[in-house]
Amino acid sequence: MSEEQKKVVLTCAQPSGNLHLGNYFGAIRNWCSYLDSHECFFGIANMHAITVPYVPANLRKSVYDLVAIFISCGLDPEKCHIFLQSHVQGHSDLAWILACLCPLGQLERMTQYKQKSAKQGESVGAGLLYYPALMAADILIYNADVVPVGEDQRQHVELTRDLAIKFNNTYSDTFRVPDLFIPQTGARIKSLQDPERKMSKSDANQSGCVYLLDEPTVIRKKIGSAVTDSGCEIVAREDKPGISNLLTILSACTGRTIAELEAEFAGQNYGAFKAAVADEVVKKLEPIQKTYKEISGDKAYLDKVLARSAEAAQRRANRLMSKVYRKVGFNELQK
Repeated sequence: MSEEQKKVVLTCAQPSGNLHLGNYFGAIRNWCSYLDSHECFFGIANMHAITVPYVPANLRKSVYDLVAIFISCGLDPEKCHIFLQSHVQGHSDLAWILACLCPLGQLERMTQYKQKSAKQGESVGAGLLYYPALMAADILIYNADVVPVGEDQRQHVELTRDLAIKFNNTYSDTFRVPDLFIPQTGARIKSLQDPERKMSKSDANQSGCVYLLDEPTVIRKKIGSAVTDSGCEIVAREDKPGISNLLTILSACTGRTIAELEAEFAGQNYGAFKAAVADEVVKKLEPIQKTYKEISGDKAYLDKVLARSAEAAQRRANRLMSKVYRKVGFNELQK
């Protein structure tokens, strides 16, 4: 099947902070399943990253780090397009056009804006308010068939649908209205220190988060100190969130079912169980870390990946934006 015949998958991630087990098992591993059946665009949203205080040099480094991690996790650049948002002309143009259609109240009601603006106070930039319009543009500019997102992005995708419908009704059918697609196959990894909450790189207690690039000794220490529950049964149960989380991690690493693991560790103590979980996490991350170390310092290679992917992304964006410019009444440049 040629790329023109394949359905298109698009998803984007910000180049901020290290990726962790939750990112890998809940998202990236699922993305890999699309590589042979779809044309895949994986964007690095560096334009979104500047909506909060940041250091430019760190942002540039984070982009290279994320490209290297994506590849190390199995996103083969020969089978997909790993592109940088700012390399593709049209994202900001479309974001402005969509923002002009979007009522201000809808942007002000976005949960992410309310939370982050409350922290920044009067210093908050307007970019944070218009963040959802840019995200809508990221999605609609590629007219993707599948847009896998996390539950925390539900509100933004719903706004994207609203703006696509409003544009189509105002000017004529242009955008594919994206369906909300939250993959159900990804493991829901929780914090090792607070298993009622998801694993997060913004967690104040970093002992609860296992990063993909953590050294084996660090991984073993974090899992060894993971919060467990009263009693001694190694079973997945609502009243045992700590053990349930470790079983989920072990299942994700080994491909074995929770029931199989419960049977294997029946009668064993928490210490032996935690050691087994740590062993499997270290084993799972070893090839990822090995590849990362081999390619992360090769900026020429990473730049080549970004350049080749940007060309493919730009071709697809151009097809859509030529229609948008014409429909909204923008004059073409006469040469």
